[in-house]
Amino acid sequence: MKVVVFGGSGLVGRATAAHFADEPGWEVTAVSRRPVELAGVEHVPLDLTDEEACRSAIASRAFAGTTHVVFAALQEAPDLYAGWLDRDLMERNLTMFRAAMEPLVEHCRSTLEHVSLLQGAKAYGFHVGRSPVPGKEDDGRVEHDNFYFLQEDRLRDLAAGESWSWTVLRPQIVFGDSVGSPMNLLPAIGAYAAMERAQGRALGFPGGERSVQEAVDVRLLARALAWAAAAPEARDEVFNVTNGDVFDWHEVWPAIADALGMEVGDPAPQRLTDTMPERSTEWASIVDRHGLRAPRDLHAFVGSSWQYGDILLGAMGERPLPALLSTVKIRRAGFDDCIDTEVMFREWFARLQASGMLPPR
Repeated sequence: MKVVVFGGSGLVGRATAAHFADEPGWEVTAVSRRPVELAGVEHVPLDLTDEEACRSAIASRAFAGTTHVVFAALQEAPDLYAGWLDRDLMERNLTMFRAAMEPLVEHCRSTLEHVSLLQGAKAYGFHVGRSPVPGKEDDGRVEHDNFYFLQEDRLRDLAAGESWSWTVLRPQIVFGDSVGSPMNLLPAIGAYAAMERAQGRALGFPGGERSVQEAVDVRLLARALAWAAAAPEARDEVFNVTNGDVFDWHEVWPAIADALGMEVGDPAPQRLTDTMPERSTEWASIVDRHGLRAPRDLHAFVGSSWQYGDILLGAMGERPLPALLSTVKIRRAGFDDCIDTEVMFREWFARLQASGMLPPR
């Protein structure tokens, strides 16, 4: 079997490529502009906004015999929240999907078996003020501008009358091993903590009011994608995916502080988007002092995730809506994997420390 992962250098794509590469019987190709250096994974450099380049590359031998696809490519705006409402950016993400999938379906029609598409909780309209509790996959689409729906509708059109199947997965807040990402809070929290510790301060929570949220470990999400690739129950279905529990930042903050070798400090409400970029020289000094492998450039390490943090931590001046998703459907279909979210935070910060991306505990 051969899986092609579009967006292979991103948070989800990289973890997915690594997971499939560890499974026996899989040949793995990762497609992205940035390099992907993973054992057992072939990297194809490709810009999905270049339709002609995509058509030419996908007609080559590198994609011949593709049986499975995971489409995890995504383009976000520098202003993350504004981008979620930007119709032009929605069309750009649709164009990327079409540039990848239309020639692939054409050239691999005889071998293609399954396509997985990634969405998220914004499919339920949480970013535009809707708050179903919980969000359920089969309740019917509440129409609003969202590139998820543009891609999903095109996927359904491509699959009509074909022998291959598809699955749409909607994960909650994703955490994992990725730097420079627009939506990964682990480097953001880790860098913030390292700078506070270097100043001799305890770890104060930088957000606002309490709110109940859900997370998904990117390793669990990769396992869900591997399950969807083979399970008959996943054929032509949409599933929510979470760790299986809920959490409140205020409750999990002591575990995060402990994992980073710190005490919990007094609340430190702030907009990380405003306060953290001006501390870039502090981060560079920490990298030098500890001999870290992390980029000295703070933006290269954290990406746009300061703004993502402000949204999720409740620092925007409003209490975040309860974005809770039902996972009954995927569990009844046969995928019942789970992880305690506090354990997830501890494990990921330990991995980032062990790999030299964060100072040792």
